[in-house]
Amino acid sequence: MGLANKLTLMRIFLVPVFIILIGYSKPLYALIVFIIAGLSDALDGYIARKRNEITQFGKIVDPIADKTLLLSAFIFIYNSQLTFKFPFWFVVLVISRDAYILVGSFLIYLIKGNLKVSPSIFGKTTTFLQIATVVYVLLININSKFFDVYLYDGLITLTVFLMILSVLRYSYDGFNQLNSSLEKNH
Repeated sequence: MGLANKLTLMRIFLVPVFIILIGYSKPLYALIVFIIAGLSDALDGYIARKRNEITQFGKIVDPIADKTLLLSAFIFIYNSQLTFKFPFWFVVLVISRDAYILVGSFLIYLIKGNLKVSPSIFGKTTTFLQIATVVYVLLININSKFFDVYLYDGLITLTVFLMILSVLRYSYDGFNQLNSSLEKNH
């Protein structure tokens, strides 16, 4: 197993550490773990490309590790004793978006027998904004002087807007894959 895949596995093992720190209301340590996990994500991708260590395992497990960390952050921060949290409706939208994309991908795979996955700029921007939102919420739980209602509301609103755009883009791409498959069969 290459270094890139080891970093991906480390990120998966950091998820329960992050959850425990949130559960014990330790936002500073949770933020440190979250940042380490985020840096390992950037580093494993760089190493995989640089060392030509791109593997099927990495292609499957890396996005699972990313989603596990992000979804855990939204769910467990919302359910924590921390002072600043995410709105319930926002957490539901984050989970619903990922479930929609997962179910849609699975259905395309079932119907076509394969799936072409191409992350869109909207999807990548959504992920960046979700990460920024988690970091900001952890920061304001560390020190409430960082709280700015306009920044908080702006991050939430912008993240929701990009989530909607990404769902529309992934839906468009998914329907195109299904249509091209149907056209080939007729």
